[in-house]
Amino acid sequence: MVRKRTLAYGGIAAASLVAGTVARVVSERRSTPALSAETVETLGDAELRRYPATVAVETVAPSEHRAFGRLVRYASGNNDAETGLSALPTVVSEGERPPAASGSESADDAVRMAFYLPETYDVESTPRPSDPNVRVVERPARTLAVTPVPRWSVGNRVERARERLLSNLRGESRDIDVVGDPFVLRYDGPGASSSLRASEVAVEVRRVSATGAADG
Repeated sequence: MVRKRTLAYGGIAAASLVAGTVARVVSERRSTPALSAETVETLGDAELRRYPATVAVETVAPSEHRAFGRLVRYASGNNDAETGLSALPTVVSEGERPPAASGSESADDAVRMAFYLPETYDVESTPRPSDPNVRVVERPARTLAVTPVPRWSVGNRVERARERLLSNLRGESRDIDVVGDPFVLRYDGPGASSSLRASEVAVEVRRVSATGAADG
């Protein structure tokens, strides 16, 4: 009887912990401002979204947790204005392959991560990072093809979403040119459970006219 009661109490405690984690993740996501974008077209399970010019702070580190920690500290006041900022979605590994980070043996081990900032900031008004490993960058206005990463599938979900997105763009819209490599938009920190983490795979695209000219 004692054993059954202990197991029951353990199950209740576990359920409470899970419920608390879910509530925290949902609350944090709702309190995070959205990155503004206009959906201009739908291609299967992908969307073409037009994003305005945006300022981001980014870092390159040997691991996602270390990169995320640097950016969280910046957004919490580790900057020359000593002020907190509302961070937007986390961008993982956007752009060219990052250089080898301190403590990393090669560029393949490094992770590039960034936080977008609200539209009220531009390059001049954005507080400068106190950490020399963090820098302010500007993303130009662009069109991204975006597809969700399933939360419940097994295996490498991000890689499969990436392959699905590129296949979708090649098969459905031959007038679309892919620019650069796909990257990940994450809406929760790396500590969130994979079943709760909301993320998408995105890649920049441009329309190609009948004459072969690209139209952003």
